[in-house]
Amino acid sequence: MIVEPAPAKLNLALHVRRRREDGYHELETLFAFVADGDVLSLAEAECDRFEIVGPFAGGLTPDGDNLVTRARDAFARDVAALPPLAITLDKRLPVASGIGGGSADAAAMLRAAARLADVVTDDPRLMAVAAALGSDVPACLLGRTAFGAGRGEDLRVVEGLAGRPVVLVNPNVAVPTAPVFGRWDGVDRGPLPGGDAWSVATLGRNDLFVPAKLIAPVIGEVVDALDRLDGAVLVRMSGSGATCFAVFNDPDACRAGAYAIRAAYPAWWCLETALV
Repeated sequence: MIVEPAPAKLNLALHVRRRREDGYHELETLFAFVADGDVLSLAEAECDRFEIVGPFAGGLTPDGDNLVTRARDAFARDVAALPPLAITLDKRLPVASGIGGGSADAAAMLRAAARLADVVTDDPRLMAVAAALGSDVPACLLGRTAFGAGRGEDLRVVEGLAGRPVVLVNPNVAVPTAPVFGRWDGVDRGPLPGGDAWSVATLGRNDLFVPAKLIAPVIGEVVDALDRLDGAVLVRMSGSGATCFAVFNDPDACRAGAYAIRAAYPAWWCLETALV
């Protein structure tokens, strides 16, 4: 059996520059990943099977259009043949939550398939498959802190953020990506700032925050709750929402912040973790 983690993705900053002729948006973003997320397991079997378990399994259907099975099929078609596989996705992240759950799952499938087929993870065919699956999949395949441009697939690895404690909070509201981009006002507010990764994170912004709040106003409540936590040094929404995060310098402050959120908002999903 192969077990492959699918860590949650954060956009520490996300600048939307323009809508492209192909319908996608030109982005500049700072991707980061945390220590926790979904988990994908696979083993050779007599026939292909796909099962979803875990606390958020109810938000997905294994016999529908799922990025995991699309990644499996694309790998077999464009990279290397695969035997029949029994695949289990342990869905621990909220669905449609701005932290790359589906993209991370697809990337985990590609990494697991590469291990099984003895394909190196920097094989250009693998990255091409990832880019075809979705804008965030290449970054999730890389799984490292990186500046992203284009649709997000033009990646440049940066260092300096690993180990920072972070709390992720989702109000258990799914926010589909397309409607949020559809509410973006089209104003180019400028590129990512210069400097090291932490400077870019703190001086940057998320241009999808306002349109996401128009769809799910509770996102504003989440950000306000995180802003009130002692020791939080960066509070922002990730991706197109609704998950928001607070970064801390001190693990004890992070732990206390997570406790405070759970106590005050027991219906919200809250994860205490760290950047990797």
